[in-house]
Amino acid sequence: MDLAYIPSPSTGVLHLGPIPLRGYAFCIILGVFVAVWLGNKRWIARGGTAGTVADIAVWAVPFGLVGGRLYHVITDYQLYFSEGENWVDAFKIWEGGLGIWGAIAFGAVGAWIGCRRRGIPLPAYADAIAPGIALAQAIGRWGNWFNQELYGRPTDLPWALKITESANREAGLYHPTFLYESLWCVGVAVLVIWADRRFRLGHGRAFALYVAAYCAGRGWIEYMRVDEAHHILGLRLNVWTAIVVFLLAVLYMVLSARTRPGREEIVEPRSRKQVDAEDSVAAVDLEKAGEAEKADGAGDAEGSGDSAAAENGAGNGAGSAAKG
Repeated sequence: MDLAYIPSPSTGVLHLGPIPLRGYAFCIILGVFVAVWLGNKRWIARGGTAGTVADIAVWAVPFGLVGGRLYHVITDYQLYFSEGENWVDAFKIWEGGLGIWGAIAFGAVGAWIGCRRRGIPLPAYADAIAPGIALAQAIGRWGNWFNQELYGRPTDLPWALKITESANREAGLYHPTFLYESLWCVGVAVLVIWADRRFRLGHGRAFALYVAAYCAGRGWIEYMRVDEAHHILGLRLNVWTAIVVFLLAVLYMVLSARTRPGREEIVEPRSRKQVDAEDSVAAVDLEKAGEAEKADGAGDAEGSGDSAAAENGAGNGAGSAAKG
């Protein structure tokens, strides 16, 4: 008899009248908000302006969703285009299926477009948003819990995940790989924030650290999963992807540190409104300084006049006394 385990939700959808509220979509949306909120705080701390991260996210998020879905559909095409499957299901993103590799790649394209429109260097933006992306992934993984998917091998550990039976899964207790990855992503976010403060990472190195750290965890977590996947030389495709991306991220950190050490001094050009406001303040300060200088000059002149009058009066008094 199993005395302890993590229960799975009986359904991944709640209905508010005719409106379906899907747990998977809620986790994705919440993750995006957290990423933008933290990214905005970090961007302002680096000298940027409030709202810039959200403006660029308007480009990055849709691109990321499309890329994540494309990667999933391409790498798991048998789920949608095999005999007996309905290809229309490839568009049902709310049922789960976002590949982080495609999401980051396409999201970077969207972010590049947004940064280019504002004259902002993409590496600086990536550094600011990196911990937020890790937290977004940590939250988003709970969407897999709602859908009862992406679990690991059978286990009798106290934190085993209880899966109910359906057409595509067998009831039992399994490793909660969604939870392992969620906790790992929280640790990645903490690591990047600490390293960024300690070493003042710049020119995309904070983002590269996030990528490398995430891949290190994704490799062993992916190895535990039992859902259907393509294998190459005995390893799941995503394990190979994690290895390759990890090596590329480490290589980027090493080369970037040698060619562009330090951190960007300016991450966002000043807007015309900021320049006008600063010029107005400077003009007011200059005008006040001029008035103060004039006031001091008038005071000095008045003081000189009084002194001269006093001297003349004293001289006249002395002359009168001599005549007397």
